[in-house]
Amino acid sequence: MTKKLFAIVLLSLTLAACEPAGTENSNAKPNTPAASTPAPVTPSPEPSASLKPLVKAGDKVKITINGTATDATVVSVDEKAGKVTVKVQGQKEEKTVALADVTKE
Repeated sequence: MTKKLFAIVLLSLTLAACEPAGTENSNAKPNTPAASTPAPVTPSPEPSASLKPLVKAGDKVKITINGTATDATVVSVDEKAGKVTVKVQGQKEEKTVALADVTKE
């Protein structure tokens, strides 16, 4: 009998702990955001100076391939994609690399 009573008390305390707070503050206002919220920041349509390519077709550059700096010549630049097509000295085909991997000599 004591075990049953103890189990019922324990169960009722557990259920009471899981229930949400009572409605004693039913007249309290809910949390609302402030009326003056800042306007959202929109990116400018023009690319920033750091994203503008510093190289153009015909420039001699160094590119990083597998962690090694290699001499190359710029064939074309795709500003929107951030890619540069280069011809590596001593190779027949052209490679397309990220603009970040290109260093002007």
